[in-house]
Amino acid sequence: MKKITIATRGSALALWQAEHIKARLQETYDGLEVDLLVLKTKGDIILDVPLAKVGGKGLFVKEIEEALLSKKADIAVHSMKDVPMLLPEGLILGAIPEREVLSDLFLSRTYKSLEDLPHGATLGTSSLRRQAQVLSLRPDLNITFLRGNVGTRLQKMMDGQYDAIILASAGIKRLGLSAPFEKELAPPQFLPAVGQGALGIEIREDDTEIAELISFLNHEETRVCVEAERAFLSALNGGCQVPIAGIAKLQGSEITLEGLVAEPNASLVLRQSLKGSSENRIELGKELAQKLLDSGAKDILDRLYNENPLQD
Repeated sequence: MKKITIATRGSALALWQAEHIKARLQETYDGLEVDLLVLKTKGDIILDVPLAKVGGKGLFVKEIEEALLSKKADIAVHSMKDVPMLLPEGLILGAIPEREVLSDLFLSRTYKSLEDLPHGATLGTSSLRRQAQVLSLRPDLNITFLRGNVGTRLQKMMDGQYDAIILASAGIKRLGLSAPFEKELAPPQFLPAVGQGALGIEIREDDTEIAELISFLNHEETRVCVEAERAFLSALNGGCQVPIAGIAKLQGSEITLEGLVAEPNASLVLRQSLKGSSENRIELGKELAQKLLDSGAKDILDRLYNENPLQD
């Protein structure tokens, strides 16, 4: 194969991710030509509405997947946390590269940490998961809607629209951005989104040549953990509309999975964890989801899904 096309979103972070995979392919295969097909997704276009209100499970991937299916592109590079649980017929995740740091990051121009924010300070986030966990620690804060790409969000904070914001550590690191004050928000206190920090390489199921070409990108430990987390999220029918967090850790052949479901206002925050064999990771994810559903998560999720019905 002499040439392949990567479909990607046009944000700075998405382009970094696509360029990163392009570079790894070209380092591995001499003479391989790699083009980028840059597309706008629904999630890139609708920026004036919180993610929880937009609906849709393929908010940042649908147009990209259409390019794969129509053979305008050979592979797609996604942030795993944006990839729906069910892929369109004919598409598969061909590789999940090694995960970047999976934590969230507190950023501020003035304050050193979440604890350091004054009473009633304004904190920006578009994520109900982050909102719920912040309010469980600091119920006095004013949580305000924040959308846009990573650079835009950071600039809004630097311009004084927010006292602090929370973003994924991986995005800040990959783009080489920073704020005067940064503090990691990490497990066990603060749980990330399922798949956070990991990339997914999506391909056509019948394209064996591309599957072989990208196989070296797959990182087995990352894949095992992400599959466990996604099984957990899938069993909860999870999407952007609900505060769900999940993280898997692999030690030898044993996997530890921790999950969280919360009320957006943090009036109820439910956590459960399980350990088991990595071979049984899918069943473990489903079992953890059921534990949370049985402990009160079903009532939370049913109400939130009724308030914001899932769309295609």
